[in-house]
Amino acid sequence: MDYTLVIFGGLVGFLIGIFIMRIISMHEHREVRKSAVRWSRSSIFWEVYEKILPALPNFPYAPKDMVFIGKWCDYIIFDGLSEWRLREIVFLELKSGNAVMNTNEKSIQSAVQHGRVRFSEYRIESVKSKE
Repeated sequence: MDYTLVIFGGLVGFLIGIFIMRIISMHEHREVRKSAVRWSRSSIFWEVYEKILPALPNFPYAPKDMVFIGKWCDYIIFDGLSEWRLREIVFLELKSGNAVMNTNEKSIQSAVQHGRVRFSEYRIESVKSKE
């Protein structure tokens, strides 16, 4: 039996397998890149939208009363403070479509609903220079 033909056939099969795996890998890599670009565009769009939303005509709060946080909660609204009549303080999370709140956002919502919110003041003593 001629082992050269068997070895050559095995080598050709191995190389074809590598070639096919490279094609599959390139296709998967391309899909991952497309998905990342799609997600990035969506994320950038939403960040811009969060900033311009308060300027839209039917938005229920005055832009002057809003403080953008963007992490854990999108805005804290001091409703009426710009008119010197604070009515309430609102933690506002913006969502679109079927988006749901994550665990941190739900924790904040629960803390507010159960009254686990307070105001605190932290004073720093002034440093006096030695003369």
